[in-house]
Amino acid sequence: MFRTALRNVLAHKARLLMTILAVMLGVAFVSGTLVFTDTLGNALRNQSAKSYDDIAVAVTTYADQRDEKSRAIDAATLEKIQGLDGVAEATGRVDGFAGVADPDGKLIGNGWSNTGSNFAPGKDGKDAAYTFTDGTGPTEPGSIALDRDTADKGEYKVGDTVRVATNGPVKEYTLSGVFTTQDGAVNAGGSLVLFDTPVAQKLFLRPGEFKDVSVTAKPGASDRELLAAVKPLLPEDAEAKTGKARSDEQAEEIEKGLSGINWVLLSFAGVALFVGIFLIANTFTMLVAQRTKELALMRAVGASRRQVKRSVLLEAAVVGLIASVVGFALGLGLAVGLRSAMSLFGAKIPAGPLVVAPLTVAVAFAVGVLITVLAAWLPARRAAKIPPVAAMSSAHAVATVKSLVVRNTIGGLITLLGTAGILGGAAKGGTDGRLLVGGGTFLALIGVIILIPLLSRPVIALVRPPLRRLFGVSGKLAAQNAVRNPRRTGATASALAIGLTLVTGISVLGVTLGRAVDKVTTDNIKADYMISMASGDALDESALTALEKAKGVTAVSPQQAVWLTIGGQGVSASGVTPGDVQQVLAVDTVAGSLNTLEKGQIAVAEKTAKSHGWKPGDTVAVTYDDKKKETLKVGALYKDNEFLSPVLVPRDTVAPHEGKGDIREIWVKTEGGASAAHEQALVDALGDNPGMSVMDRQDIRNMFGGGVNLAMNIMYGLLGMALIIAVLGVVNTLAMSVFERQQEIGMLRAIGLDRRRVKRMIRLEAVVISLFGAVIGIGLGLFLGWAIGQTVSASIPQYVLVVPWGRIALFLLLAGLVGVLASLWPARSAAKLNMLTAIKTE
Repeated sequence: MFRTALRNVLAHKARLLMTILAVMLGVAFVSGTLVFTDTLGNALRNQSAKSYDDIAVAVTTYADQRDEKSRAIDAATLEKIQGLDGVAEATGRVDGFAGVADPDGKLIGNGWSNTGSNFAPGKDGKDAAYTFTDGTGPTEPGSIALDRDTADKGEYKVGDTVRVATNGPVKEYTLSGVFTTQDGAVNAGGSLVLFDTPVAQKLFLRPGEFKDVSVTAKPGASDRELLAAVKPLLPEDAEAKTGKARSDEQAEEIEKGLSGINWVLLSFAGVALFVGIFLIANTFTMLVAQRTKELALMRAVGASRRQVKRSVLLEAAVVGLIASVVGFALGLGLAVGLRSAMSLFGAKIPAGPLVVAPLTVAVAFAVGVLITVLAAWLPARRAAKIPPVAAMSSAHAVATVKSLVVRNTIGGLITLLGTAGILGGAAKGGTDGRLLVGGGTFLALIGVIILIPLLSRPVIALVRPPLRRLFGVSGKLAAQNAVRNPRRTGATASALAIGLTLVTGISVLGVTLGRAVDKVTTDNIKADYMISMASGDALDESALTALEKAKGVTAVSPQQAVWLTIGGQGVSASGVTPGDVQQVLAVDTVAGSLNTLEKGQIAVAEKTAKSHGWKPGDTVAVTYDDKKKETLKVGALYKDNEFLSPVLVPRDTVAPHEGKGDIREIWVKTEGGASAAHEQALVDALGDNPGMSVMDRQDIRNMFGGGVNLAMNIMYGLLGMALIIAVLGVVNTLAMSVFERQQEIGMLRAIGLDRRRVKRMIRLEAVVISLFGAVIGIGLGLFLGWAIGQTVSASIPQYVLVVPWGRIALFLLLAGLVGVLASLWPARSAAKLNMLTAIKTE
């Protein structure tokens, strides 16, 4: 039977090509994902281990420049650590944001990974963490060193003047050297600036203090003994671990981070393989139907049902194995491509070999072979039921009425159960509701897939009249052919339906969330500009002072994060500028007046006031972050606002208790609205600081809504794999259908249907099947998008369901185009059939 199965595979190479392609794409996605994440994880773990190779003890504190009471490691403590027995060297570090401007004045890097640190030479005058390729480390207040990538991007050479932005004003430094490093920030596409240690301490912490310490051991010294000796010297909140423990900890964090990427990519690979199941099942169903006489003859000469079924499954296994081999090779190429593509986003993977784990190989081949065999199981089972007497006729084994009734009953019950789960989840809301919607969606998809042959007749019947009127005989025949074999049509349409269900659901949810975010932004912001640090860090007080003096500015208010303790509970507050805050943000007063802020009173959000029972005129005892207490009067209540904390406090009131203050953004209103001149005036006022972002209203909308759009585009790209497989399914079905109907096509040609109309018939059949699948998928997708939206609507202000009719029309148009493209080869094959040869074909 194995030889028979192998001969059948070789005999039907062309007909099995699409099946091989579908499995191959799925296996490539799975293997590529696993190899890529294994390679990335291995490279990052090796980099982490290398950075801790010579470190015996790593000390970390959580000292903050804005909090003067936060404990850091002072110079005296560092000297004590350096004097311990067994310590070869103890190096103190400080770090923070430092951004470098390119020749055009723009920031090099992405903000969050632009860092600055101190050059800490040892007794030999070198810093072991950095290898200088040009020049030397900075040892004077006016000099810096840059990593090689940043120096190349900025076209800087030793001796050049470099503008560097920190949380304060931009300063100019002389470049003393260029170095290479394995620093994670640089590999993530950022930059690293090294300062002389006193300068770095002043910029990022406090003079004479260090945030972290790295301890190296003398030969023969024990890491654990050094750890025990170092710990008693440290501040209470400092954390000390051996270098090995810190390395293992980072490796675990890397593993957790990559597992999330792994599961996302593998879930999309799973969707692609799920879609491929229908293509495979369809292929083997048609092959079995075309070989009815051959299989019946095998039964007649003594083959048992088990042997016939085994032969079909062996064919599937061979096809799966071939597809897995090619797919795995493509997967390796995909992994290499993903690794290279990361450089497009500015990231750089540390050097290391491509990691192909035995488990990856086993999973890839198991997935390819098992999916193919599983999809071929039902066709194989039907093949085994073909009676030997079928060898005497040309009749194919057709589904019985009983089997269709059972199928439709089961499909109906599963669909109802899935629909109930979706509706229940939508009503429940929250995380539990989303889980219910997810489970219900899976069941509903399975149910509709089972029912799709039943749905094909009434749905396609709706397009018969226009097809007949517009395309005559070709249109009539195309509609009849599309419903001649409902199982085949359903299986072909199912692949498109699944892909478009997910794409439509994502579109509905994405557009709805994007509109909600846009509305929240538009309704709550009056300011023309928002100023923030590119790194996400706090702005320096000097930026606020500079903006208040800028030409054309009419109102400026910061969003200063303040933490108050009221009645034993922590409450988030915003330190704002009285009189200006209501000009830059929409603050709708419901009681009292915001003008009371100028008198040192506070304003409270409506929900917070209600929960505490506050009203205008009440006094509230507050404790500041510095533990000082004060009694403040409630002057106004306002509607909850997404851009404001629950309590508004005048900045002058909190200034004595907040030190430097945590200003995350500054809102600016200008005379006559936003303009190029106003924007340039703000940039100039800030000293043309590359580390600061000056965003107008459209930039603000893009910032808040950009995450939604990026997520949608990524999902569209990943779901593209499933849609490609669905297209292959349409091509495959039509090609095999043409082969199956050679005699019929020959007869049509004989009675006057010319080649042009034969092509049109096949094309229209493909378009009808594609649009049928698209309609089912879009309908399910709209339902799914609504249900998921209901589970998140309570947590999203201004949420209103938006149906993207333009995109839905585009999806239908693309589905029709898919049908036309998929029919090109089958239609051409049908038109080229020799009339007499086709008539003689059985």
